[in-house]
Amino acid sequence: MTITIDPPNEKQRQFLTCRKKYIAFGGARGGGKSWAVRTKAKLLALRYAGIRLLILRRTLPELESNHIRFLRAELQGAAVYNAAARRFTFPHGSVIDFGYCASDGDLDRYQGAEYDVIFIDEATQLREDWMRRLAACVRGVNSFPKRMYFTCNPGGPGHGYIKRLFIDRRFNRFENPDDYQFIPAKVTDNTALLRAQPDYLDQLRALPARLRRAWLEGRWDIFQGQVFQEFTDDPDHYADRSFTHVIEPFDIPRSWNVYRSYDFGYAKPFSVGWWAVDYDGCIYRILELYGCTDTPDEGVRWSPDRQFAEIRRIEDTHPWLKGRDIRGVADPAIWDASRGESIYETALKYRIYFQRGDNRRIPGWMQMHYRMSFDNQGYPQLYVFRNCRAFLRTVPALVYSDAAPEDVDTTQEDHVADEARYFCMSRPIAPRRRETGQVADDPLEMTGKRR
Repeated sequence: MTITIDPPNEKQRQFLTCRKKYIAFGGARGGGKSWAVRTKAKLLALRYAGIRLLILRRTLPELESNHIRFLRAELQGAAVYNAAARRFTFPHGSVIDFGYCASDGDLDRYQGAEYDVIFIDEATQLREDWMRRLAACVRGVNSFPKRMYFTCNPGGPGHGYIKRLFIDRRFNRFENPDDYQFIPAKVTDNTALLRAQPDYLDQLRALPARLRRAWLEGRWDIFQGQVFQEFTDDPDHYADRSFTHVIEPFDIPRSWNVYRSYDFGYAKPFSVGWWAVDYDGCIYRILELYGCTDTPDEGVRWSPDRQFAEIRRIEDTHPWLKGRDIRGVADPAIWDASRGESIYETALKYRIYFQRGDNRRIPGWMQMHYRMSFDNQGYPQLYVFRNCRAFLRTVPALVYSDAAPEDVDTTQEDHVADEARYFCMSRPIAPRRRETGQVADDPLEMTGKRR
């Protein structure tokens, strides 16, 4: 029999022909991602004998509505579908399985499984550790090249992982940059959708600024559910420091005060941030020490002695810190001496001093919001040096808790954010207001005035 496949658009063609080991496709809404997944899976299963493919989404209903119902019609007569197993079997032995993963327990069904190709559709809706465990299933003794495909939009639990690998291209020592390829797609690339639904583009254009930039433009620094939606990294404004929070490092004037913030961790990462404060009270995160392994949210298991010895070494040798009287702020938990010497007492042995931080969560997050908001000219009261990679990786990716809507979801990697809020609470400011008497508008809607 003959199976007819509609011609792909240019971005879909790039996805179908890419030979990298890890391929991500998408970024904006309406880019034709699901069609690309179904088409690639069909082509591989029809052409190669005996290979195993898995198409996975977060829930079974999403699988049914986005893939299974289409493929049952498209593969009729070419493959046999077993509804109980959720599997297409082809005459030459290739199979396409369908799976879902909405919880840790769902991963158990993939224990020991082997696939030549895995497609994770809407990958950012899965947690990073789930995607890593699924990647371990891409294996086998045959000669077929093993591949993993991700389709994605900004936002969701896996946002930071996909952004790190495919957008920022920041890799750890076990990740080969040559294995990764991102293919951006927008609704304007999907001419078939625009012909069928010509008003869809207008619907996206009518969204509020933040959603519009994420869903229409595919911006990865803004997404639904993001806690610090004010935070932006705009390279066009590094020089004048307006409309951005991320700037290139510069030598810290000796007349500026420098402070330290600290959040203890052992099995989870510990975090140290050094902050400079200018004459106007604006704060700059200039350095950091983050005790994390190559696995996100996994601590290096350094003892308090080792942590403070390293802090002492950095403060005695780094040109921005050497010779300064640096005071710090930390979680009050380090004063706990119920099990012997407190962590704070250990710090004192290394001439490292802290004051008890105000660890109230909601007021602390609000202080960070106030600091990140832009004034009339587009200037914030908080900057981050580009070398502070832990802050830039973890803080913008934080999402709100479902259980406590005003709070950060504590299941995330929030250690840098915790020590940052301790510092912001030690130097509280009032909400920043514009001339109209309202809190500073969304910088994405501001006109770009200069000081």
